[in-house]
Amino acid sequence: MLWSIIKIVVFIALVAAAAFGAGHLLELEGGVRIVFAGFEINLTPLKAVIALILLVLAIWILLKLFTLLIAILKFINGDETAISRYFDRSRQEKGYRALSEGMMALASGEGDLAMSKANKAEKYLRKPELTNLITAQAAEMSGDRDKAEKVYKRLLKNDKTRFVGVRGLMKQKLLDGDTETALKLAETAFALKPRHDEVQNTLLQLQAQSSDWKGARKTLNAKLKYGTLPRDVHKRRDAVLALSEARDILDEGNDIEAREAAIEANRLSPDLIPAAVLAARSYIEQGSKRHAARVVRKAWDVKPHPDLAAAFAEIEPDETPEERLKRFAKLLKVHPSHRETRLLDAELHLATEDFPGARRALGDMVESDPDARALTIMAAVERGEGASDAVVKGWLARALSAPRGPAWVCDNCHHIHAQWAPACENCHAFDTLSWTPPPMAAITTSTGLEMLPLIVGSLEDKTDDDEDEPDEDVVDAELVDENTEPEEAETAEK
Repeated sequence: MLWSIIKIVVFIALVAAAAFGAGHLLELEGGVRIVFAGFEINLTPLKAVIALILLVLAIWILLKLFTLLIAILKFINGDETAISRYFDRSRQEKGYRALSEGMMALASGEGDLAMSKANKAEKYLRKPELTNLITAQAAEMSGDRDKAEKVYKRLLKNDKTRFVGVRGLMKQKLLDGDTETALKLAETAFALKPRHDEVQNTLLQLQAQSSDWKGARKTLNAKLKYGTLPRDVHKRRDAVLALSEARDILDEGNDIEAREAAIEANRLSPDLIPAAVLAARSYIEQGSKRHAARVVRKAWDVKPHPDLAAAFAEIEPDETPEERLKRFAKLLKVHPSHRETRLLDAELHLATEDFPGARRALGDMVESDPDARALTIMAAVERGEGASDAVVKGWLARALSAPRGPAWVCDNCHHIHAQWAPACENCHAFDTLSWTPPPMAAITTSTGLEMLPLIVGSLEDKTDDDEDEPDEDVVDAELVDENTEPEEAETAEK
C-alpha cells in the first residue's frame, strides 16, 4: 500500500515537472534556426526540445534495425541461430539485470524483493541453476522455509547444483533439530566436496554429538589432508576422539581394548588431562605403576590439575600419609607457586597432622585468591591447631559463599560442565572445554574439595575411643551446605 502511494506521488511529481518545463519553454523568446542546402527551419524552444528527443529516438531505432540487418545477413550466410540470438539478447540483458538486482537485494536483507527479482530472472533466462539458489535463500530470509526446501530439492536433480541443494537441506535440518537426518546429509555433502571447510566442521560436530568417534577421526584426518587444520591442532583433537572412544569401550566392559585406546590417546596428546588420567589408571590396572607415575608427572609438568593428583594417589593406595607426602614431593617441586600445587601441599600436610606446614603451604591464598577449597582447608588447619569453634565456623561460613574454583568451561558459550566432555553439552562445539575459573563464581564443580580424601587416604580410620565417644568440637551441621559431598564434610570436621 505504501509503495503504491509512493509511486503515485512520484508520477504526479514528474508530470508536474514536465508541465512546468513545457510552460517555461513556451515563455522563452527566440528559438533554433537550422539552415541546410538552401532550406531554413525555425523552431521554437519547445519544438527544439521535442525535435531533439525524436532525433535520439530515431538514432536508437536505426541502430536496432542495423543490428537486425546484420543478424539477417548472418542467417542468410548459414548461421541458423543468428536471428533467434538477436531477439534473445534483449531477454538475457533483462534477465541478468534482474539477477544482479536480486543478488543485491539478498545481500541487503530484502528477502521479498530478492525473490521477486529471482522469479523475473528465471522468466527471462530460463536457467534454474542460476536463479534457484537466490530463490531458496530469499525464501529462507522471508521465513518461507517450505518454499526454500522445495527449491533445494529441485537443485538435487542437477549434478552442478546437487552440493548446494544438499548443503541447504542440511542447514534446514540443523535448524529443525533433526541431527540424524542432518548427519546423513552432511556425509553426502562431504562425499561431493570433501575439501569444503564448513561441511567438514559440521560433519565432525555431528559425528562427535552422535558418539561416532571412528567416523569423526576419519573426518579429522581429511581436514589435515586438505589443509584446513594445523597439524598440532589435529594431533590434540585426534587424542580427544581417541579418549572418547576409549571411554565408550570402557563403558561396554572391554577393559583391555579400553586400556589400549586410553594409552593411545595419551600418546597423541600427553598434556590432555583426561587422557593422562585414564591412561594412568589403565597402567595401574596392568600393575605398571612406574608407567602410571610417568604419565601423571608428564601431564603435571604442563598444568597441575586435581584429577592428576587423584590418579597419582591411586598408584599407592595403602601408603601412610608420611609416605604419601614424600612420594608427592616430585610433583610439588614442579610449578611450586601454582595454586593447585599449594593446595595439594596443604592437603598432604593436613593428612600428616602437620598443621603449621599446611598453613605455610596456603600462604596468603585465603586472602589474595580465596575459594571454597582453600577456605575449608584453612578451617581444618585452625581446628587442628586448637582454635575455637567461632574461628572455625567463620572460615566455613566464608567457604560457603566463596567461589568454587576452576571448572571445565566451554570457551565458546561459557557453559560450565561437571566433568570433561569432548563436545560442549550446551552449544555442541567440539574440543572447547578448558580448565579455568567459571564466569559465575557461585557455581559448584565436581572437583575440588572432594579431592582431599583421595589424596590423603581414607578418613574412616579412627580409634576405638573416637567411635565410642563423639567429638564435642564437631562443627555444627548447619554450616555445611546441603549440596556438600560427604568427603567435604569429613574434611571440615578434621
